[in-house]
Amino acid sequence: MLRREQVVEAALRLLDEVGLDGLTMRRLAETLNVKAATLYWHVENKQELLEAMAEAMLADCGANPPEAAPGLEQAIELAGELRAALLARRDGARVFGGTYVAQPNTLRFSEQLLKALHEAGLPLRTVAWGAWTISYYVIGFTLEEQALSTTSGAGPQRLRAALDPLRFPQLAAAFSHLIDGDLEARFDHGLRLITAGLRAELATEAEPVRPADRHAAARRERRRRASRV
Repeated sequence: MLRREQVVEAALRLLDEVGLDGLTMRRLAETLNVKAATLYWHVENKQELLEAMAEAMLADCGANPPEAAPGLEQAIELAGELRAALLARRDGARVFGGTYVAQPNTLRFSEQLLKALHEAGLPLRTVAWGAWTISYYVIGFTLEEQALSTTSGAGPQRLRAALDPLRFPQLAAAFSHLIDGDLEARFDHGLRLITAGLRAELATEAEPVRPADRHAAARRERRRRASRV
């Protein structure tokens, strides 16, 4: 008898073969040698299937205690685990980015990431928003990374051909860095920038609030309230 786990495993194998655009319920049913209607006993629709696939991709994320010391270094390590999990499947970032999963693997990973940021001493709102920022960065970076793997260098070639140094001097000057193929270094650099910002916020939290800061905060609050009227 067909089980939901078998459906998800077959969907992930088919994803690797044909990519997200080629993954259809009908094609999955043919792979499993069942009628398409049979799949709907296990997943209500394709969106639910994608959520189950996203959950399965995170099976190993946060499953083992981080090797890094508690705090932001653990958050960096967890971000690397998420990226590796998404890269392990063709179009993995597209699958994961289009879901909002509240299942055990995803919740466990989120709990680990929040815990790492909390142990760094960050206030609760920064913990929550920082976790979102890191997750969005990983998904966005990996989306581009997987897209690059399918263009065979055509993207950088088009960019080079389009760059007029007189019209776009900054792009022209930075071109070699924009197309730098060291994706590991680029990923790490962006992640370090995010965590540097979190460290800066931690330092700000530790500083006493000056009168001028209180006045500025009051002005922002008045503008925020006025915008709601």
